[in-house]
Formats: sequence, structure tokens, C-alpha cells
Amino acid sequence: MPPTFMTLLRRCAAAILAAVALPALAAGAYPTKPIRLVVPFTPGAGTDTVARFVAQRLSDRLGQQVVVDNRTGAGGAIGAAEVAKAEPDGYTLLFVASPFTTVAASAKNPGYDPIGQFVPVAPIASGPLAFVVHPSLPAATMREFVELARREPGRLNYGSAGTGSVNHLALELLMARSGTHIVHVPYRGIADATKDLIAGTLQAMTASIPATLPLAADRRVRVLAVTGPKRIPQLPDVPSWQEQGIADAEVMNYWGIVAPAGTPREPIVRLAAEVRRVLALPEVRERLEREGAELIPGEPERLGALIAGDLANWRRLITEARLTFE
Repeated sequence: MPPTFMTLLRRCAAAILAAVALPALAAGAYPTKPIRLVVPFTPGAGTDTVARFVAQRLSDRLGQQVVVDNRTGAGGAIGAAEVAKAEPDGYTLLFVASPFTTVAASAKNPGYDPIGQFVPVAPIASGPLAFVVHPSLPAATMREFVELARREPGRLNYGSAGTGSVNHLALELLMARSGTHIVHVPYRGIADATKDLIAGTLQAMTASIPATLPLAADRRVRVLAVTGPKRIPQLPDVPSWQEQGIADAEVMNYWGIVAPAGTPREPIVRLAAEVRRVLALPEVRERLEREGAELIPGEPERLGALIAGDLANWRRLITEARLTFE
């Protein structure tokens, strides 16, 4: 028996609804294409290697490639500014570290707003820096270094990765809390500063834990302190700044992922959940612990609070110390 007119009408309506529903289902199955993860630092740098390590495991979890795209310059500001203007669709992300907030706090026009132009996606880890000096310096402890700097203000040189970098602001914090005057020597990157420290041109600097460990083992540098609130397993005999009398002086590097403001909730929820699963992998935990970092898995709000707090602390230091930056 041939179908009636009403039967045909119902079939046509069902087909139309199915056709409309297919794009909606596809759109909801995030991600449906590769994701671009902008890393605002040079390939091979500490943050870049961590970002690539995480991106690889995240690709496995998402079923889509997470492609690392290095956009370097201006202490990370160029990459951050680019992502701030990207389409907020969940397919362009920014891998952030402490310069995300130090540059924003210190630059007159960094080109981005870490609070207003971004939404947090996932916290990853945080850890201190190492305060190191040339082995020839007559200071075996942080207390001795501070005493030397007080006796001879302006004689000691300190290298950083550039004005407004976390290395630079760590020095400003140290001077503000210890009442010392140490000459800041900015470089285009921490690698160049490290070379001059080893050569004896510089007397001091802060550096990442993985970069410090082999240099300390070869006695090319002497580690006087870590900048966090406590000692770390990689350097169990090295006390923190606070242990050595430098109160209210804590400098922590951090890593996380953010997205442009306006990114829909669905991609953020999916990414945050998968990053937490990645951080639960034993090889990821071991890799990040070698960086001297402590994992901080959690919801996006945890990273948002970390960024907001870090930005506020550095802005307060800059105001209190009356710092100016060119």
C-alpha cells in the first residue's frame, strides 16, 4: 500500500531534523580539528620542552593533534598578544608561565591583559627558581651574600632574561626585602646571562631548577637558595630565602593553559578534564618533578586565582619599590 500524504510529510520532517542535527552533533564533539598551542618562548627552552611534553599526551587524550607554535619575543608578550586576538573557539590556546604576569605587571603597554582578555583553562605545575652565584664569590650562604651586598652596594652584578622578566623582578624583590643595591644586567635571554655567570662576568642570577642542577654538579655555579617557601627534593641541602632571613620573599614559576576570552564553556571543560588526566600519568609526574615543580591539577578557577594573585603581588612590589621600566 503506497504511503499517505501525512506519512510522506512526517518522513520529510524527520529527514530535515536529522540533517539539521548532524552539524550540531559534530559541533558539539570538541575537538573536531587540530588545536594550536602557542608557546611564547624559544624552542628548546624550559617552558617549551614542558609544553611539548604535555601537548603530546594531550593529543593522545583528545584524538586530535595539539600543535605547538612558538611565537617568541618581548618576554612572551608577542605570543600572548596574538592569542588574545584569536578566534575564541577553543582551537587557539596559550601556554603560560610566570612572564605572563611579570611582563603584564611591569610593561607600560604589554599588548595584552592577562585577566580581561583570557580565560583560564587548566593549571599544570609550579616551582621555585634557584639563586646561584659564581663559585669565586666569597659567599657560601644567602646571608653572606646579603652581607656582602650591603658592605659594597652597587659592586655585585646580577643577570636576567630581560627587563620585566621573572628573574629581574626576583632581584627587585630581593633588594626590597634585604635593603641591598645590586646592579641589574638585562639580557635577551637567560642562556646568555648563564654564559656570563659561568665566565665570571656576572656574580649572581636566578635560574630554573633543571638548568641549575648540571651546573651545580660540575661546580660551575654555587646554589645559595631556592626562591620558594620550602626546600625541594632536587636540592635538599639548599635552604629557601625565608629560611635565611629574607622574609616575605617568594618567587614561584608556574605553568598553565589559557584561552582567549569568550571561549565557550564546552572546550574549556573538556580540556581541563583531559589535562587533569594527563597530570595523573606517572611519566608526566616524574618529568615535571625533574623540573623542580609540584603538580597543581585542578579546575580552571585554580589557575585563574594563581594568575590574579601573582599579578597583584608583582604590581604591589613595583608600586612599593617605586620601580620604573623603560
